Amino acid sequence: MLASRSLSAIKKSLSATTRSMSNKVAVLGAAGGIGQPLSLLLKLSPLVDELACYDVMNAPGVAADLSHIPTKSKVTGSLPSPGAWPQRSNEGLGEALMGAKVVVIPAGVPRKPGMTRDDLFNTNASIVKTLVEGCAEFCPDAVLAIISNPVNSTVPIAAEVLKQRGVYDPRKLCGVTTLDVVRANTFVGALLNKDPSEINVTVIGGHAGITILPLFSQVPGWKASQEQLEAITVRTQFGGDEVVQAKAGAGSATLSMAYAGFLFTENVLKAMAGESVTQCAYVESNLTEAKYFASPCKFGKNGVEEVLGYGELSAYEQGWFDKMMPELKAQIKKGEEFANK
Repeated sequence: MLASRSLSAIKKSLSATTRSMSNKVAVLGAAGGIGQPLSLLLKLSPLVDELACYDVMNAPGVAADLSHIPTKSKVTGSLPSPGAWPQRSNEGLGEALMGAKVVVIPAGVPRKPGMTRDDLFNTNASIVKTLVEGCAEFCPDAVLAIISNPVNSTVPIAAEVLKQRGVYDPRKLCGVTTLDVVRANTFVGALLNKDPSEINVTVIGGHAGITILPLFSQVPGWKASQEQLEAITVRTQFGGDEVVQAKAGAGSATLSMAYAGFLFTENVLKAMAGESVTQCAYVESNLTEAKYFASPCKFGKNGVEEVLGYGELSAYEQGWFDKMMPELKAQIKKGEEFANK
């Protein structure tokens, strides 16, 4: 059905929709382990007027299921358009993206036991590249929230694709590192016997292993022992491995990642509506030698308004910082080289 509709017809129909729908969010990879619970949470959000679900399979079914939930947002589900000659744009992807203010990308294969995020590179790098090409064509002004791992490399890939298309805006490209903050808050709350929703740990660096650096020295009123600090730092860095191992080959951190992606997206929408929002994100940055770096960012109507500093590091944190930088820079370079080959 989608293949029979012209791109101009889709644009005309969607432009009419977006005039009445103020906040459209597209989820690319909506039928996956992260995509389904993420889409569910976004369907429940009063900030979302239209939710577009896209995937290579099952997206219409996910959308149909979500559409039965009695909230105000309209839900659509799209699949890739069948191939055609002469070649034309992917109208299924175009339908999902046209008019979107925020595009969340959890698409890709999940980790299995023994795999690192970097092991996912070859498959997920190609997926992200293709999807961001679609974003450049159909919604060049949207804020892109990249969840697909390895984020340290997929964000640079996305940036290079957008640069090649002449639509790169560093304010509107973010790697979602919120799960690292969520984990750090949860683990500290458990140690201190406090509500983790009242804790906000700054987590800097990247989103893989030792490139994740939680700044526990900045948690007010907590003087951790060296043993506690080592345990909670490593657990935050490798929290994903904990879930992969616990699921014993049946998946990775999908539910907690969906929750973190939802928090990030809602905060972006709140900032677009004029609220004051500061949250950690992996963005283009000049804070360090790394071209992309996660740190607190002030968000506004156009995405990232200001990349903020991360304060003073303890000697323990500085040691991790020094270990992190060569690895983070190498992962960034790997992404850029992939996009430009």
